[in-house]
Amino acid sequence: MKLIGFFNRDSGTFRATDMEAYERRAEAIFREAGHDFDAIVFSGKEIVPAMERAARRDDVDGIVAGGGDGTISAAASIAWKNGVALGVVPAGTMNLFARSLRVPLDISQALETLAFGEVDHVDIASANARPFIHQFSAGLHARMVRYRDSYTYRTRFGKMRASLRAACGVILNPPEFEVDFEAGGVRERRRVSAISVSNNPFGQNALLYADSLTSGELGFYTAKPLKPLGVARLAVDLLRGKVRENADVMIMHPAEVHLHFPKLRAKANCVMDGELLPLARDVALKLHPGELKVLVKQGLAAQVDQSKRRESAN
Repeated sequence: MKLIGFFNRDSGTFRATDMEAYERRAEAIFREAGHDFDAIVFSGKEIVPAMERAARRDDVDGIVAGGGDGTISAAASIAWKNGVALGVVPAGTMNLFARSLRVPLDISQALETLAFGEVDHVDIASANARPFIHQFSAGLHARMVRYRDSYTYRTRFGKMRASLRAACGVILNPPEFEVDFEAGGVRERRRVSAISVSNNPFGQNALLYADSLTSGELGFYTAKPLKPLGVARLAVDLLRGKVRENADVMIMHPAEVHLHFPKLRAKANCVMDGELLPLARDVALKLHPGELKVLVKQGLAAQVDQSKRRESAN
């Protein structure tokens, strides 16, 4: 394959990495695997336009993106729109999409896995035609991200401390709002503190990432209006990977979700793949099954398929 690597030197793990040496190592590994491969190191501001230019080229089969969840989300959107494959090198704080794809979290091992891997097709979702690979959310999560972004941090651990402070702030001041939704043939108006729509249902893990990206379903989660104690209980269940057992949470697995916010505040926000954005009054969320091409470990697609068959049999 003709592949180009784009590495965001401003991402967490890469900040402490000799990027010149890493670039050379990446080129050596991919070329050893038989690919036509060039790697380039960019700043966070430069990397997205560079990936867009490369993905539009007729001679490029895929891009390999190295960075945090924001970089990877942008790369997935570009790959999907241009029909090229995406390889993910996890160099951020959470690396949620990489975890779902079962890419090693070690940046050197990830190169080996991708270079000697295979192309698979996974699901990608969209909100009002804007693609996302992890989740769209409003309410608790959006308020937490807004609080976190108001703090100053420069390192991965600084971001984690800011997130903890923001979480405490949200527990003490949870939001509450109305939403009309249509999903899975159900139409309803609810008063809630949180909404989340994920690209495939979350697995039973504390980081809330999908165990599989090929189920053909969204995860649709709402939490009823919560007081501080209820938010604290929900946070504990999230950390235990037991959100499905929380009585305040409703869960559905539709292919599409339509949301309407009848009393939308002027400065209301949502979060898409970690990015804080203005919340639209009407949001149409849709899953696009198997439309994103990704590089995964050799044999993983067959392994996941066998696992699904066993689950179906059980």
